[in-house]
Amino acid sequence: MNDTCRALALLLGYPDARLREWLPQLGGFFAADRSLGAVAREALAALIVELHDGESYEVEANYVECFDRGRSTSLLLFEHVHGDSRERGQAMIDLLATYESAGLRLAPGQLPDYLPVVLEFASTQPPKVAREFLAELSQVINRLYQALAARRSRYAAVIAAVLELGGERVRPAPLPPEEPLDEAWAEPPAFDGCSIRGQARPDGTQPIHLVRRQADVESARGTRPQAAPLRQGVAR
Repeated sequence: MNDTCRALALLLGYPDARLREWLPQLGGFFAADRSLGAVAREALAALIVELHDGESYEVEANYVECFDRGRSTSLLLFEHVHGDSRERGQAMIDLLATYESAGLRLAPGQLPDYLPVVLEFASTQPPKVAREFLAELSQVINRLYQALAARRSRYAAVIAAVLELGGERVRPAPLPPEEPLDEAWAEPPAFDGCSIRGQARPDGTQPIHLVRRQADVESARGTRPQAAPLRQGVAR
């Protein structure tokens, strides 16, 4: 199981020239691996053939389109649960503590909820511990599988294999409609309010809030406050 986790993590990496050199060996490994069932191995073989035989620029562009242009297919697992909220930060701190308690340290720039990192950690654990660890994440991993399957991406085979390693099966799960990242992260137009959400447009009706100054309040009451006396001399 440990080598299978490591191989799946490798297969989820960016398909550059270096990874493509490893594809024949990965294909041979999965063909002989008995940690996964026949259906999973066949699906992984089809993905490897697609990555190996496809034009490099198309394979790389498909990877970016698949994993970097939509939160529903992000390999950062906690984005599926917490988005960009504070809860995600705390969840990552907790996950880092899990890694560190096992004596592992992440390389600079790596995020603990990145699925290949999760699989690398699982590959260092005893099979029972690794299986339980992956099972705990099965709900969010299953959500990722559903999103990839909806896009008809062969990468769904890798996610299904991860679920299988955790002793789980693919389960139907409704996917909420997703706003494209380009729109979600778009800057608001100039002079169009402070935010692209919750702010009326310049040509729309906006409420006006009047705040009375304290001096006006005192004047209306006939109790305008006295000015403080000037201090004479130079402060030392």
